[in-house]
Amino acid sequence: MKAKAAVIHGLHQDWSIDDVEVHAPKAGEVLVQWKVAGLCHSDEHLVTGDMVPPKELLDMMGLESMFPMVGGHEGAGVILDVGPGVTSVKKGDHVSASFIPSCGRCRYCSTGRQNLCDLGAGTMVPGMITDGTHRHFLNNGTPVGMMAKVGTFSEVACVAEASVIKVDPDLPLESVALVSCGVATGWGSATNRADVQPGDTVVVVGIGGIGINAVQGAKMAGAKRVIAVDPVEFKREKAMEMGATHTFASMEEALAPVMEMTWGQMADRVIMTPGVLHGEMMETAQNLTGKGGTMVVTAISPMTSGTASINLFNLAMFNKEVKGTIFGSLNPRADIPKLLGMYRDGQLKLDELITRRYKLADINEGYRAMRDGENIRGVIVND
Repeated sequence: MKAKAAVIHGLHQDWSIDDVEVHAPKAGEVLVQWKVAGLCHSDEHLVTGDMVPPKELLDMMGLESMFPMVGGHEGAGVILDVGPGVTSVKKGDHVSASFIPSCGRCRYCSTGRQNLCDLGAGTMVPGMITDGTHRHFLNNGTPVGMMAKVGTFSEVACVAEASVIKVDPDLPLESVALVSCGVATGWGSATNRADVQPGDTVVVVGIGGIGINAVQGAKMAGAKRVIAVDPVEFKREKAMEMGATHTFASMEEALAPVMEMTWGQMADRVIMTPGVLHGEMMETAQNLTGKGGTMVVTAISPMTSGTASINLFNLAMFNKEVKGTIFGSLNPRADIPKLLGMYRDGQLKLDELITRRYKLADINEGYRAMRDGENIRGVIVND
């Protein structure tokens, strides 16, 4: 089957709209028609190289290059076909992408940590996570990789059953797509990994598609103060609509007011969700964090970055902690339906997150708008 797809062929290049040949699903695989895809910053990290392994690591992985690659890991669609042995979905089902696959059997899945499923390691190497062979090819016969092995920037993709989650058919697919990455990651960063408690003071640094949902999650968890930090005024205004009580253009600007409003105690939780997280930013985050407080690192840092400015004496003597998180430390198969249920009941805002809708052919304009701070979340909608 032929499909149009947005493909990245190398670092610092525009997305190219190419014809991709998609082969039929084999055992444990499904064919998905992606209807909606979110323009998440993580795909931009492929373009800039932040998420591309250095040459020495590629050599260890036995790879010459990560490219070409179909982008997209946030999305929703409809099942067109299923391979042998597939039981959780059938033709015609509506599904959410799950950029973290979940096998349900490994040590991590079986202990309630699906976001750390062992199958996730397969999303960084060529071929399907099912058997290592390819289902997607360019016109010249070159195999093409798939971002997170879901490739939601393709009209059609062959993916593992472990990478899709059935959802109710009456839910808007735009909302389903948002929950598959940005909403879950941000919301979970606050409610789960940061463990925001009623009455807490929470600082969220970076108000994009993930940070805005950390704001929303902190508010829903009962935080007394939700302080949104972003240099873009539009994003600060949007944060106020989603539950922020205060906004500032930078962490440095927030320091004195946070000290004053908390009577010197500072923030209980600081959630780092900037577009790119650099190590030197952690020093100010640590200064914003009070005694016994928690700093959650959600944002992507360049893979080659190996240092962070953290005062270890302060970390120990003030009993602070630093936590990493992927997918907000949630469980995709349980929490994606749960979040959609809250949306259905009017408790979780999703429609308000979409700033603009684009056709696949306009993907480069969508990412320009993201880089320029014009979008909270842009989405690609396929007719």
